[in-house]
Amino acid sequence: MLANYLKKKRKSLKLTQEDLALKAGVGLRFVRELEQGKPTLRMDKVNQVLALFGAELGVISKLKEHE
Repeated sequence: MLANYLKKKRKSLKLTQEDLALKAGVGLRFVRELEQGKPTLRMDKVNQVLALFGAELGVISKLKEHE
């Protein structure tokens, strides 16, 4: 789950939620909601946070394309 991934990454870098929010350029409330697994968050802001860890959200197709 994304929330767990972010929390573990943040803690491994010894960052507080406030530190992460400042570094990512998002609000503290957003970081809290993200780590709590809120189902409706802006993808661009999620990617701002993930960028600090060298990651991003994207689309993965489950369908095989016809060749």
